[in-house]
Amino acid sequence: QLQASGGGLVQAGGSLRLSCVVSGGIFINYDMGWFRQAPGKEREFAAAISWDGGRTSYADSVKGRFTISRDNAKNTVYLQMNSLKPEDTAVYYCAASITGPSSSPTRYTYWGQGTLVTVSS
Repeated sequence: QLQASGGGLVQAGGSLRLSCVVSGGIFINYDMGWFRQAPGKEREFAAAISWDGGRTSYADSVKGRFTISRDNAKNTVYLQMNSLKPEDTAVYYCAASITGPSSSPTRYTYWGQGTLVTVSS
């Protein structure tokens, strides 16, 4: 199971840190990703990290503002979001992959329930 938390309402320019705790599996077996879905839009990739944290990747829209990290001792992956913009408003989902960190949602087997981030202008 994946349990995401940390969403909320923030003003533009502010910061939030999302967390996703993984239970019921061996965390280090998973590469992890964060995706987001805005109202009326398709789910899109935000960031991904390899099982050991050695490789990360970001969507161009969040590069330089968001940072993905993980703590394997706590079975947790994080998404630090800085300089938030109204267009970052979305439900954010964490996901686990056993086939490598990827920007494609089809490569992810397990998904959390999502946490809502709302950025006001």
